[in-house]
This record gives sequence, structure tokens and C-alpha cells, in this order.
Amino acid sequence: MSELEALQVALAAEHAAVHVYGVLGAQTSRTAQPALSASLQDAYAQHRARRDRVIAAVHDLGGTPVGPEAAYDLPERLDDPVAVSRRARELEQAAAETYVFVVASTTGVRRARAIVDLTDAAVRALAFGASPETLPGIG
Repeated sequence: MSELEALQVALAAEHAAVHVYGVLGAQTSRTAQPALSASLQDAYAQHRARRDRVIAAVHDLGGTPVGPEAAYDLPERLDDPVAVSRRARELEQAAAETYVFVVASTTGVRRARAIVDLTDAAVRALAFGASPETLPGIG
């Protein structure tokens, strides 16, 4: 996979994360589930920043960034904290998987950034209930 292709795959995952976290955060009560709400808001901000960095990297390589999909999978019950956490965990695991490709396809500063992004996604997945993995994103 080329560097540009890997970044495009990561960008698609970031578009999904930004959209879904926006919906999950808007539907999670700050008073009833303050920790979950704060985690969702933090994840949303991190993924927006990451999406913007990946878009810039795609432009730097002369590519046209892939756009977001028209719709993304959401939990059937947005008022269920367990379902919301499960979907957030899935988003982070998907992000980790895409950053494995970016790490493998890049060098230098981009690779270093991808390692940070992979680590962040793996740690964030743990916060949403994932089990620890020896090699996050590979499996």
C-alpha cells in the first residue's frame, strides 16, 4: 500500500469517527453519564484534529482527500451507555487498524505521527472497554 493510499484509508476512518462521535456525544447526557460524555467529547476533538492533519498530509502528497460517507453505523439505542461505549470502542479499534497501515507505509515524521495516533486509538479503545492487545490494530 502506498503512503497516499494508507493516508486515504486513515482519512476515511477519521471521517467516520468525527461523524459518529458527534452523534454519540450529542445524545449522551452530561449529567447522567459525565465520564462517558467527557470521553466522547475528548475523542471527538482528537479525531477532528487528526482528520485535519491527515487531510493536510494527503494534500502534501498531491492527492485529493477522500470525502465522508453519506451515513455511518450508529447504535440502535443512543440512550444506552453500553451501546454507545461499544460503538466508540469499535471506532477506536478501526482507527488503530488503519494507522497500522500508515505506520507500515510511511517514514520519518509521518511515521512518528502515525505511531502516536495508533497508540492513542489503542489506549482510547481500552477506555471504552476493549481488552488489551499485544499488537493493537493487528488482529
